[in-house]
Amino acid sequence: MHTAEGSRCARATAEEQVRFYKDRGYDGICITDHFLGGNTTVPPQLTWRKKIEMFCRGWELAAEAGEKVGLKVFFGWEYADQGSDFITYGLDKAWLLEMEGLLSMSITEYLDFVRSQGAFVAHAHPFREDFYIPRIQLMPRQVDAVETVNAGRKDFENERAAEYARNYGLPAIYGSDNHHASKQKRLCGIETETPIADGADFLRVLRCGAYSCFDTASEQE
Repeated sequence: MHTAEGSRCARATAEEQVRFYKDRGYDGICITDHFLGGNTTVPPQLTWRKKIEMFCRGWELAAEAGEKVGLKVFFGWEYADQGSDFITYGLDKAWLLEMEGLLSMSITEYLDFVRSQGAFVAHAHPFREDFYIPRIQLMPRQVDAVETVNAGRKDFENERAAEYARNYGLPAIYGSDNHHASKQKRLCGIETETPIADGADFLRVLRCGAYSCFDTASEQE
């Protein structure tokens, strides 16, 4: 999900997102604000350190709110390239602070590099169409999973994403992609047999596929 502190397209604050998901029985959430170069609230003229500090503010506020109400908050980001978005899990703020040249990489260089650094990358809503997206680009050899259900996308876009994942043998992951908290009707995510302990455990669960996906739209049918 996104926060108003980190993503220009979001209307819900970090605290509002935390309370929204806590009220709906979630054990944890992952903040994946739009990264620098994407639909971010971070001004481009700042130093790299100040950019990262500002970028991480949504996650930090969510983590503080989560600690108060008993909701785990994990960290990630949504990296954009010409309308294609790649959710990056498993790296942290300290890592980002040392990576000033990250935005100078091509998308293939970026994906190869972050995965070599231990990241798990999911291709978000790969068949999304909009006026600002020049083309659909698929990177099946450079991602670890495909978001096959995105709560905010049309059914046919999600169906194409599921077909893409099946054809390349890539794991599926579901996401709410929540921008508005209380306005969000359809929710998605993953379920595990035992609670996820921390960020490292979250990454382990993703890598070994020890989860099932859920979609509240299916539950309402």
